[in-house]
Amino acid sequence: MCLRFLCLCFPLLCFYNIASSQEGKKTLNIQRAERPPKIDGVLNDDVWKNADIATDFIQFRPEIGNTPPPEERTEVKMTYDDEAIYVAAYLYDDPSKIMRQLTSRDNFGQSDFFAVVLNPNNDAQNDTQFFVFSSGQQADAIANPTIDEDFGWNAVWESAVKIVDDGWIVEMKLPYRTLRFTDQEEPTWGLQFHRQFRRERSQYTWNPFDPTQGNIGLYHGELKGLKNIKPPVRLNLYPFSTGIVNSFDGETETDLTFGMDVKYGLTDNFTLDATLVPDFSQAGFDNVVLNLGPFEQTFSEQRQFFTEGVELFSKGDLFFSRRIGNGPIGQLNLSDNESANVPNEVKVLNALKVSGRTKKGLGVGIFNAITEKTEATITNTVTGDKRKEVVEPFTNYNILVVDQQFNGNSSISLINTNVIREGNYRDANATALVANIQNKRNTYLINAQAKMSTVNPQFGDNVTGYNTELVVAKTHGNWRYSFDHRFADTKFDINDLGLIFRNNFNNFGADVSYRIFEPKGNLNSYRVGAWVNYRNLANPGTFTGTNFGAFYNAQTKNLNGYGFRLNIEPGKQYDFFESRDGRPFIYENIISFGGFYSSNYNKKFAFDVRLDPFFIVEDGRDLSGFNFNLRPRVRPNENLLLIYSFDLRLANGQRGYATFVDDQPLLGERNRKVITNTISANYTFNPFNSLALSFRHYWDTVNYDDELFTLLDNGRVTSDSGYRVDNIGGSPNINFSTWNIDLSYSWQFAPGSFLTALYRNQLFNFNEMSEDNYSDSLNTLFDQPMQNTFSLRVQYFIDFNGIKSVFKGNKTAS
Repeated sequence: MCLRFLCLCFPLLCFYNIASSQEGKKTLNIQRAERPPKIDGVLNDDVWKNADIATDFIQFRPEIGNTPPPEERTEVKMTYDDEAIYVAAYLYDDPSKIMRQLTSRDNFGQSDFFAVVLNPNNDAQNDTQFFVFSSGQQADAIANPTIDEDFGWNAVWESAVKIVDDGWIVEMKLPYRTLRFTDQEEPTWGLQFHRQFRRERSQYTWNPFDPTQGNIGLYHGELKGLKNIKPPVRLNLYPFSTGIVNSFDGETETDLTFGMDVKYGLTDNFTLDATLVPDFSQAGFDNVVLNLGPFEQTFSEQRQFFTEGVELFSKGDLFFSRRIGNGPIGQLNLSDNESANVPNEVKVLNALKVSGRTKKGLGVGIFNAITEKTEATITNTVTGDKRKEVVEPFTNYNILVVDQQFNGNSSISLINTNVIREGNYRDANATALVANIQNKRNTYLINAQAKMSTVNPQFGDNVTGYNTELVVAKTHGNWRYSFDHRFADTKFDINDLGLIFRNNFNNFGADVSYRIFEPKGNLNSYRVGAWVNYRNLANPGTFTGTNFGAFYNAQTKNLNGYGFRLNIEPGKQYDFFESRDGRPFIYENIISFGGFYSSNYNKKFAFDVRLDPFFIVEDGRDLSGFNFNLRPRVRPNENLLLIYSFDLRLANGQRGYATFVDDQPLLGERNRKVITNTISANYTFNPFNSLALSFRHYWDTVNYDDELFTLLDNGRVTSDSGYRVDNIGGSPNINFSTWNIDLSYSWQFAPGSFLTALYRNQLFNFNEMSEDNYSDSLNTLFDQPMQNTFSLRVQYFIDFNGIKSVFKGNKTAS
């Protein structure tokens, strides 16, 4: 149904050519520099004297259409040569009011910023953004309507900042290797400048932007005057080496690795990214929690190669990069006198991605990664004999994406993912057709997806499943609404390279909201909305539940935020997954509500607080609880930021799966308490040197009532079977805790080149002592063996054009 609807609507929307509001764009003419400016924040270079000025910036947040007073005006100049685009910005202001917190790269913090947005294709969809903060730090991103802004993308470029008596000055050098463009004699590029005054969160653009309608790329101005610029040879090498010392339970291991990341421009618009002998030892730790639910626990990606430049591969939601190098999938059949040592991770041998987009908006992406064969060591506990067994074969992961953009706001994509495992192991393939279509006026949107998965199991025939999604939405004005439908049959499975927690659903939803785009009363902004969802199984077509709710979020003119929410699940709800055997578990009338308050981060001391109570209205049950979070932050000076977070979650009378006994699931009524303490401390010496501390202690106890339940076929539970916590051969009660500390130092000793030192320690404990208090549990945790790791990594950036210039200079000198 979703695909048929898309085919009917697509021609209408593609040719719905109502005149665009983007007539009369601003234009900046640029002139070639005979001698490039020195990037030092001092605008005394000859090239700046006669350059055209971009000024008359217009506000779009919190108000729309305002112009700044003369003493806060912005003046921007640009020039270019055969190597780069150069930018000079004079940002007038009272220096005592300029906020300039020192942060790590890509971290906005509490700083004013100036940004340059370039779109060499001038297609309103594929922007490259370069930010410079008043502190001197940089940020960069690629952006388009599908992903918004991706700050995982990092480029190497130069900037300098100087604070002066009447404001601050930015100078930038943006090498052509940071951009993708074709060889053109006199191209016209899309161009936009942004400026934010952090003290009042006001933001201005050079070409006016209307936030009530359309994506921001449609509102770019134009850069003219470029002549005969040629794309450079885009070959960047990042050789690295990492030394590691790891100690655990009295044993110490050392390792020294060498590898290299490569970025190579295959053509003007297409780039190869590869990681050879990859090393991910310094990726951040995962926030592990106790998982009592029926679905897998997942974590966000923290490996840079898999977060940078993956926009094309994310189309259709078929790619979950943590599948690559995750835990092995194989199952072991052990005898009674055998134990196994199974590796936690599979080693990634190499990975590469090729991606780019033509001048006509055709995007192509190819991704490939290889992981090595992984074996478990099995020991006979009687004889001491050891043997090896494969738990993950040599595996190839592959993605192919073709994406066509059009109309400056729409795209259609075809994505295929493929996983091939060596030998007689499970293989998988998935394909998706995705359409994101807006009409020419940017007032209505259709998002549609049709997907097919095929799994070739280790034993048996291929299994093919289907999934569709459709969203129709109004995307302009104060009032907005959307309708959605999502379907997956019982065989749809993308979990070899993608992520889907469950299949077998046929769900409908709708929401409506109202928002303001300019201040009203003492509020800068607010948004209020409501939603309703109706859920069914796909097969059989059985009702599973419904919910509805509402929310209100606002920000005051003092930059304090607050909000409220309410969600109700009325009547009987049927959970077909909690029991683990496919039978429904019924609960009724759950009500949750709550609110939050966030104070102004511009102040030295600020805090966030949130409280979300919940309860059930059901005969014979007394479920209640709450989630509470308090997060104070202190910024004693512009270099140091301290954030502490305390999270408390209580649920009394919760019912859920406990264990499996006699080939049937047992459920129990339980009380659960979770306390999480985290500390984040960052000291930034300057934009090139920083020290960071991350600490997390997670403690979770689950205490079941003595009587356990069996599940009846009608979805209700009974304790008549006589199962109790003390007669099932092992208590389901849990005391679970983890402890993680990361202390790291980073030094950028040359452009794109880093030395990073990391110390990490970890503790883990899992037992049945659910009635132990916090202090006793902490003591038990510290009785466990601690893992200590120290690693030192050096990465150096090599630009082929720089090497070529050196040899060219030597040849000229001789």
